[in-house]
Amino acid sequence: MKLSLKAALGALALLGALAIPVQAQSYPEKPVTAIVPFPPGGASDTVARLVTQSMQESFGQPIVVENKPGANGASGASLVARAPADGYTLLVGSIGVFSINSALRPDLEYDPRKDFDMLTIAVRTPNALVAKPDLAAADIKALIEELKAKPKTLLFASSGIGSSDHLTAELFWQKTGTSGVHVPYKGGAPAQKDLMGSQVDLSFQNLGAILGHVKEGKMKLLAVTSSERVSQAPDVPTLKELGIEGVEVYSWQAFAVPKGLPADAKAKLESGILAALKSPAVASKLQEMGFEVIANDGAASTTYVADEINRWTEVVKAGGIAAPK
Repeated sequence: MKLSLKAALGALALLGALAIPVQAQSYPEKPVTAIVPFPPGGASDTVARLVTQSMQESFGQPIVVENKPGANGASGASLVARAPADGYTLLVGSIGVFSINSALRPDLEYDPRKDFDMLTIAVRTPNALVAKPDLAAADIKALIEELKAKPKTLLFASSGIGSSDHLTAELFWQKTGTSGVHVPYKGGAPAQKDLMGSQVDLSFQNLGAILGHVKEGKMKLLAVTSSERVSQAPDVPTLKELGIEGVEVYSWQAFAVPKGLPADAKAKLESGILAALKSPAVASKLQEMGFEVIANDGAASTTYVADEINRWTEVVKAGGIAAPK
């Protein structure tokens, strides 16, 4: 049976349409979910919402932020690690999710080095050593003298076992040959409240979280853990310039996806996130909150995470720190 020319051309067109490879379809074709493994209102949640809101217009699809808290971020991170590597599930987490959990929890249900493709270290902020308003020690030198004269007496509050503020205190003790008493709280806010009320003596808190309290005279800012002085508190010395090496510590937030994401989707996600972070509107808001925008690429952030895991593993072992049960 002979086909007419018109029918033959129609058949060829149909076969051509069916032969279009999946890769040629434009990503993204549906909404993307960004998992934040902490409750709403924290640093990771704030960064996720600012960045994804900025991305949506150019991205062409909604990006929905979902909070999945539990186990210092491990619950939500495990969920993302098991998700399909198709570009429709992101993880926006902290130093705890990507490095400290791995150092602290041998039974962790995900491996940050093997289960994720890192997209960027988005922002960072140093920790600040703050003291109750009536602490006798006026500076770091006097504090170290008191810690050595009275070992394991001054109370150091933290937002929880294994938090960056807890491990910064452990690192500080290790590098100065001192000791204190760790008092873990369920979050930074209650730790700060008791510090201002003089129920505890000291704490390493994220800089942005305590600047307002310091300005109101509710706590004393003794030093910062950044490599250089910060613009938000230019008169406050770094621990490094005071002669305490190895306590340069930043709390940070990063974006990642399940391992094995196709290159085109990964490139689009990475470029979209970096463009949002570097946009004047987003960058200025983050800086106002005490964050430094990093916005490095996937390769650099992968190396950074590996280095952080190695660093905090050493601190955990030296301090004999065990994860909460």
